[in-house]
Amino acid sequence: MPKVIASAPNAGGRHQRGRRVGPTLSEINVVPLVDVMLVLLIIFMVAAPMLQRGVEVNLPVASRSQEIASDRVFVDLPASYREDRRVYIDKEPVRLDFLAERVRQVMLNRTDKLVYLRGDGEVNLQELMEVFDRLKEAGIQNVGIVSRLPGEQ
Repeated sequence: MPKVIASAPNAGGRHQRGRRVGPTLSEINVVPLVDVMLVLLIIFMVAAPMLQRGVEVNLPVASRSQEIASDRVFVDLPASYREDRRVYIDKEPVRLDFLAERVRQVMLNRTDKLVYLRGDGEVNLQELMEVFDRLKEAGIQNVGIVSRLPGEQ
């Protein structure tokens, strides 16, 4: 808001101007703000891909593997399952005790009740069956097992 300066009442003819408005700096200088925001944007753009960590799973090899659409629900069964009893639903860690409930929540709005299971090659059959049982308990009728071609990583 501009400053209003009132002149003295008996100042005399020529010097008496009445009320005048003096210039003040009432605007925010946005150039430094924009500079800082652009630097922060660049920092976050560079740092964000480094923060994403996936689950390390060595898939078993199959000679006839098919490509899977990306909008499917994946359950990862890593080699560390023996120690901590955790599986991953789309990179979200879930304990085996809560797997059925969490899968029910994920599948609530889906019409296809299909889950793809990516198990590590070191996981034994008993551990795989424990996860199958929890998926069946959640109402999943079809479970696909993901494998890789011999030359893939």
